[in-house]
This record gives sequence, C-alpha cells and structure tokens, in this order.
Amino acid sequence: MIVGLGMDLVDIPRIRAMLARFGARAAARVWTPGERAYCDGHADPAVPYAARFAAKEACFKALSGSPDARHIGWREMEVIRGFDGAPTLHLHGRAAHRAVALGVTTVHVTLTHAEGVAGAVVVLERGGPGDAPTSGSGGG
Repeated sequence: MIVGLGMDLVDIPRIRAMLARFGARAAARVWTPGERAYCDGHADPAVPYAARFAAKEACFKALSGSPDARHIGWREMEVIRGFDGAPTLHLHGRAAHRAVALGVTTVHVTLTHAEGVAGAVVVLERGGPGDAPTSGSGGG
C-alpha cells in the first residue's frame, strides 16, 4: 500500500548558481559527504546535485503530514547508488522516524534530468505486519 508520494523538478542552472555563489558551505548544508563525493566526480556536478536536490524535495513531500515532518533536515535523506548502480534513498534521523510512523517498509526513488531540469519521484510503501524497512530504486 502506498503511504507517501512526492515529485519535484529542479532548475539545474539554479543549483549551478548556488554552488558557484556559496560553494562548499552550501553543499555541506544540503548534501551528505557521500552525495558530495559522487556529484563532485562528474564533469558537470550541478546535474547530479540537482537530481539529488529534487529527490530530497520529493521525499519531504512523501513524508509530509505531521508537525515533526517539517523539521526533517536535508542530510537526513541520502541518495546513494545501489548494488545495481540505480539510485537508492536512505533515510536517517527524523526522516527515518517519520517513515517508521507511517509504517514504511520500502522506499522507491527515480531520478531524471534533461536540458536544464532535473526531477525525482519518491514512493513510500507499507507492506505487511512485521516487514522490515528496505530501500528500493528505479530509474537512473
């Protein structure tokens, strides 16, 4: 059963400008060390940074619905590469607590980008009783 759904689009030039203006300080505020290492390894880091920003915004939307959800921090949602290379969304801290409160057993995320725009969709699923939380992925 789907218990959360979020979608977001991000303007890549906006992220590029933010990184140019505020540099490492902005990156450290929004993205985890692992996300920064992954993004900085690309010829145009703004593209994967924007896709991950969209994933975080989509995750905020999927987890919304309680006063505590408004206090989730940027680095409490982390996009990593799964064993198959596809993106996977890991939740930490308040994001993980909110997911537990919703009964989330699986998190799905898909990322995309094209000509100046990056996007992401996050789907939170609740399985049967006793199911352990897992991370799922899709897209690239």
